[in-house]
Amino acid sequence: MKKKVWAASPVFLVITVAMLLMTGASWYYNRTLFYVEVSISVVSILAVVISIVQFKAYVRTVRKSAAEAFQGINKASMEKISLPVVVVGEQDDIVWANSTFLNKVSSGKDCTGESVTQFTSGNKAAQMLSRKGVDVSYRGKRYTVFGMASEEASILYFIEDTYYKETAQEYKESRPCVALVMFDNREELARDCTDSQDAQIVAAVERTIQDWAGKTTGFYKKLSGGRYMVVMEERHLRAFMEKKFEILDDIRNIKLDERRYATISIGIGRAGNSMRECEFWARNALEMALGRGGDQVAIKQGDAYEFFGGMSKGVEKRDKVRTRVIASTLSDHIKDSDHVFIMGHQFSDLDCVGAAVGMWSAITKGQERPASVVINRRQTLASSLVESIENSGNGGMFLSPDQAEGMLTDRSLLIIVDTHSPSFVESASLYEKCKRVVVIDHHRMMVNHIEGAVVFYHEPYASSASEMVTELAQYLGENSLNRLEAEALLAGIMLDTKNFVLKTGVRTFEAAAFLRRKGADTVEVKRMFSDSIDTYKAKYQMVSGAEIFNSCAIACADENCPDVRVASAQAADELLGIQGVNASFVMYPTQGVVNISARSLGAVNVQVIMEALGGGGHQTMAGAQLPGVTMEEAREKLVGLISDIEVAVH
Repeated sequence: MKKKVWAASPVFLVITVAMLLMTGASWYYNRTLFYVEVSISVVSILAVVISIVQFKAYVRTVRKSAAEAFQGINKASMEKISLPVVVVGEQDDIVWANSTFLNKVSSGKDCTGESVTQFTSGNKAAQMLSRKGVDVSYRGKRYTVFGMASEEASILYFIEDTYYKETAQEYKESRPCVALVMFDNREELARDCTDSQDAQIVAAVERTIQDWAGKTTGFYKKLSGGRYMVVMEERHLRAFMEKKFEILDDIRNIKLDERRYATISIGIGRAGNSMRECEFWARNALEMALGRGGDQVAIKQGDAYEFFGGMSKGVEKRDKVRTRVIASTLSDHIKDSDHVFIMGHQFSDLDCVGAAVGMWSAITKGQERPASVVINRRQTLASSLVESIENSGNGGMFLSPDQAEGMLTDRSLLIIVDTHSPSFVESASLYEKCKRVVVIDHHRMMVNHIEGAVVFYHEPYASSASEMVTELAQYLGENSLNRLEAEALLAGIMLDTKNFVLKTGVRTFEAAAFLRRKGADTVEVKRMFSDSIDTYKAKYQMVSGAEIFNSCAIACADENCPDVRVASAQAADELLGIQGVNASFVMYPTQGVVNISARSLGAVNVQVIMEALGGGGHQTMAGAQLPGVTMEEAREKLVGLISDIEVAVH
């Protein structure tokens, strides 16, 4: 029972005495009032007596129950326990406390009748009994409280461990973290400015990083190649995380002009067993941040990553030397293989199939090695392209996953295009059985990516996998592409750039010009994007039913919709044409899974939103699959993520 109940008895006694005095005085004024007051006084006295008897019985019961819980130890023996001990009633009221508790915890104050929660950081007795030790604080001291339950009471004993907990906390807070900082668009800015401007920008960036490091007790070290190292304590890293790494915004404020500004990427390793392990994790995290487009922070702790930033568009990297080196290495692996299998992602689109066809042509004609494209014809979204190639007489190019597995040998090479995640490949079985794997992809790096590839050609700044294959084909066999294969690659580029609108750089147009010289007909490419009348109607039905929420358009499709995957992706593109819409999301169910197609013009990073739902993709084009949820549940999750969405202002 609560403290006010314990305090009721003496208060009732005082009131009763006062009432008796008033009753005696009323005898001389009004006999009727006297008898009424006598009756009330008698009832009050009886109530007080009954309450006192009940209170004493309650206390005896609780103490007896507590003593029985100690297997017969009496009150005197309980008093000798060196630990602070309290006996708590059913209402979390303190029935009894030993002298150690009164002296060390309550500072000599008699706390009988008070609630125990004031000493246990608000935790009730039942909560503490359900756990093996509860960390509490009281008046600057820290305790671990253990409990024992009996029929009528709970026994709690306090172990003071302030020194050990503060020491452990200081150990955690002072653990070293290694941060590697990369000025990731240093070369691009230097190419477009004078020497004096370049020196000013570099000095401003380094000064900003130094000021950021100066907020910690760690140190700053300039490395070579536009890299910097900052070693800090865990407490400072946590403070930076709470503020979402404001240094990213500070660096973006260093501008060459209104459209060109500096960006950095930061990789941080934390909670390692040694400084060497933290530095290794920091290098992995920096590679991950750069692979996701830069201008962000990646924190690695064990196998887990955490990301901050990533709002800016990726800056095109014009480094054809790397493409030539990749092509040379890839050529060596192709020549050492007896058969090359080329595989994309599930539900392959024009970019996936186009890149595979282009690679097949470069291998079979330029490198003169047998190759096959592995595709699931029942699930491809590029059936028009597959049919065109088959009608041209190259139907033997395509194999099903089962056929490819039957031809696999130890010398086979598997080239995966347009994805770098083992979860998304067309055939997981073929990937797992092949001993040598090459990855060619342009999507931003995902945590779950293919490891151990003999060649990992990842270019997040490229518009499409078809653009990357077009560049490689010029080194693997420039004269290998015919008109239809060039059109397949051009269709892939046009799909992912939305007809040269999104993620289109100089190299994109150079690749398109090369394909045009190879005979690619833009009219024929346009026909590959043609829809049936049912798909066209379904697309605009989704658009007409869309809702706008926080500058994002959300639309839902029925499972019975014809070509729902194609229609949903196209509807997401159409929704971006609505005024005030920065991002679009189209949801559709397929066999117990809710799929989401997400699109953006760059102001919103849809990749981050889809990653939170277990998907991934690009800043402007991403997707996710949510199994085991209804459309309404999936919509609630999506709305929750975009409710506080950040819109890039650069």
